[in-house]
Amino acid sequence: MRDFEFQRPGSVAEAVALLMRAPESKLLAGGQSLLPVMKLNLAAPSHVISISGLKELKGIRKQGNQLVIGAAVTHAEVAAAEEVKSTVPALAELAKLIGDPQVRNRGTLGGSVAHNDPAADYPAALLALGATVVTDRREIAADSFFNGMFETALGRDELVVAVKFPLVERAHYVKFPHPASKYAIVGVMVARTAAGVRVAVTGAAPSVFRHAAAEAALAGGFATRALDGLSTDQDGLLSDLHASAEYRAHLVGVLTRRAVSALA
Repeated sequence: MRDFEFQRPGSVAEAVALLMRAPESKLLAGGQSLLPVMKLNLAAPSHVISISGLKELKGIRKQGNQLVIGAAVTHAEVAAAEEVKSTVPALAELAKLIGDPQVRNRGTLGGSVAHNDPAADYPAALLALGATVVTDRREIAADSFFNGMFETALGRDELVVAVKFPLVERAHYVKFPHPASKYAIVGVMVARTAAGVRVAVTGAAPSVFRHAAAEAALAGGFATRALDGLSTDQDGLLSDLHASAEYRAHLVGVLTRRAVSALA
């Protein structure tokens, strides 16, 4: 790990100002994404700006027909919060499946969303639930937020402040985890919303995506039999030592059926 200057701003505005001042700086929330890549010298920021203690980024609250979760809220807090379990229980269940206790107690919602790891769990929740990412300057719909592997719509000096989750009718998340890291080799969230069924897939491709064919099939009747004969195109899916593209395509189908079965 290379030398860097550590900074602890007192507000979101100060954090953004520090980002703008040093082009090679990085934000540090829970550190579960940034620190590993720094240790491997895959990232070498000149300044590390810690935002984990900012009260502006904390809190979980119901706001109208939405659940608003601060960017610095940890996975463990999401999993344990009664406000989450009573309004969007699928989100609490998803948070329980992230990593191990250390990761859940340090990692944050905002950090995971901004990092956009291809195998992360939260991106599937944002996409399936039709969430909105709130930054220090605008709001971005989840459908427009995730652009590619480790790429998002965020500007270089833009900071995630919170995420707004609509209160959907029902949702369920299922994943096939890596045995060590617990990252999703494939994860699928199915949500029944006021606007229709949404199906999001993580772990299978370079970035989270909506399974349009599954959504169309389920629109005609929400039951596992609606998915009979439906296959997932393996073109563009990831292939590595953990799973081939063909196997990931198979898992997408299996996990989608399991999620639908849990909701039917």
